[in-house]
Amino acid sequence: MNKIMQKNHMGKEYARELEEEVAATQKCLSRMRSDLYDWKPHERSMTMGQLAVLVADMVRWIALAIRDGMVDFQTYDRFDTKDTEELLRHFDKNKDAALTALLSVSDEALEGKFKLKNGDMILMDTSLKFIIRSTINHLVHHRGQLTVYMRLQNIPVPSIYGPSADDKNF
Repeated sequence: MNKIMQKNHMGKEYARELEEEVAATQKCLSRMRSDLYDWKPHERSMTMGQLAVLVADMVRWIALAIRDGMVDFQTYDRFDTKDTEELLRHFDKNKDAALTALLSVSDEALEGKFKLKNGDMILMDTSLKFIIRSTINHLVHHRGQLTVYMRLQNIPVPSIYGPSADDKNF
């Protein structure tokens, strides 16, 4: 293995892991219905639209973490939409930025620090490699939540890791 590949082994592994989640995420987001963006299953739950936006936006954290070493909720440019095509474009843009950042980051840089902040308040102080893995896991978690919302609204749940009751021919 040459030196360049050795210097970006972890970033490439994270990129591969993220790519494995992309198609299923796109399928879930593409099934969003504009008439259900304000629906929620419980008074303390997020709306379906808020959850879908979170899923579409979350991978942006990866590129921001690599570029800036932090995400600050006070300055974070929040995305919002009730349009499924715009939602998909936003996810694709964020996914592309995350993959580009992962494929260019060095293993040494991934050993660096990451801070999640709300202005001066530090909510999390961890390693960059931890927040990348955590963000991918967080994406999977909220996508799973979205499939429960879909089921409750009789939206066909796509295959994710294998066939679903609605999408047996994956």
